[in-house]
Amino acid sequence: MTNINTKSATGALIIGHMAGMVDMAALPVWVGTLISGFGFQPAQAGGLATLFLIGVVVATIVLAPFFHKMSGRWLMPLGFLISSLAFYSMTKMSGFSSYAIAHLIAGLSTGMALSVTHGSMGRTMNPHRIFAYGSFGLGIIAIVFLGGAPVLIAKSGPQMLFTVFAAIMLFAAIVGAFFFPRVSLADDGAQKPKGFSKQVWFIIFAIMCMSFIHAMSFSFVERVGSDSGFSFEQIQGVLVATGFVGLLPSLIAAFMEKRLSPSKVGIVGGLAQLSVAYIVMQQFNFPIYALGVIMLPFVMIFTHTFVFGHLAKIEPTGRAVAATPAMIMTGSAIAPLLGGILVQNFGYTGLGFMAIAVGLIGMILFNLSRKAA
Repeated sequence: MTNINTKSATGALIIGHMAGMVDMAALPVWVGTLISGFGFQPAQAGGLATLFLIGVVVATIVLAPFFHKMSGRWLMPLGFLISSLAFYSMTKMSGFSSYAIAHLIAGLSTGMALSVTHGSMGRTMNPHRIFAYGSFGLGIIAIVFLGGAPVLIAKSGPQMLFTVFAAIMLFAAIVGAFFFPRVSLADDGAQKPKGFSKQVWFIIFAIMCMSFIHAMSFSFVERVGSDSGFSFEQIQGVLVATGFVGLLPSLIAAFMEKRLSPSKVGIVGGLAQLSVAYIVMQQFNFPIYALGVIMLPFVMIFTHTFVFGHLAKIEPTGRAVAATPAMIMTGSAIAPLLGGILVQNFGYTGLGFMAIAVGLIGMILFNLSRKAA
């Protein structure tokens, strides 16, 4: 049995986080390749990615409440192995229905692996720091993927996208098979679990609000820049800079762990997020646009790192943090569609006002969680 606080177990948890969350960074390349490489219509391509995200959310919702009763020791590698096989099968198939089934299977199995990974992170001695390291690792793999995958796809064909996904998931499965820790209910002083307190539920819904705003806003930053008259090179430069700057918030959050109150970070982070999202959508000049786009993921990662550690502390069985994929990806599945409807009917200003409305709800929920403590 691998002790949950050893370096090898920590490495397995971080790699599991990176592999399970890489789809979030890969969405632009993923959807674009489905359209340009496989000939799917935009709605079909978006639907396939959404099916994957729905699978992740469903698996998380089903498994998270029972995390304290399960052995994630084998669920993590098994989930990533099934996901790897599902992605590899996509290199050999044709037809929308086949791809739809494979995407759903990949999402369900990835969700299973990611849920037990996050739940196990929550049972370590320092969930805040491990989540911060995982976010830093995800930032690195996002930069490598976004920079390297399009080149490989251009040279080897669109099937290479799914080969890359399959390889990432297979690597995580192998690491997990050797080093993923076994977590029992008796570990780390966890007691017999009860239902979630109001404080926990307030935080869960607050982070869902933040995830929704981030997904809705970031989905349209490229179009906002283009419709504002900025050049392709300017927009690409901002996106590249965003990737590199995105490495910093998790490290800063790890350093500031003992210096800031998680509840206050949530409230201030919510205010910063809604403000930045609104400013980006107002189509001001390029410097303001660039700074706003760069700050969107910075605020989200920094705030979520504190919230993850705080949730793990107040709900020590790991069930709440095991639901992290659902908190994040529910917004990713819904927000782009809703954002598109808002932009189509009210312009980007409508999207900005939606960010303010949802952001205020999130701030209220964070404040209620602080009072419920």
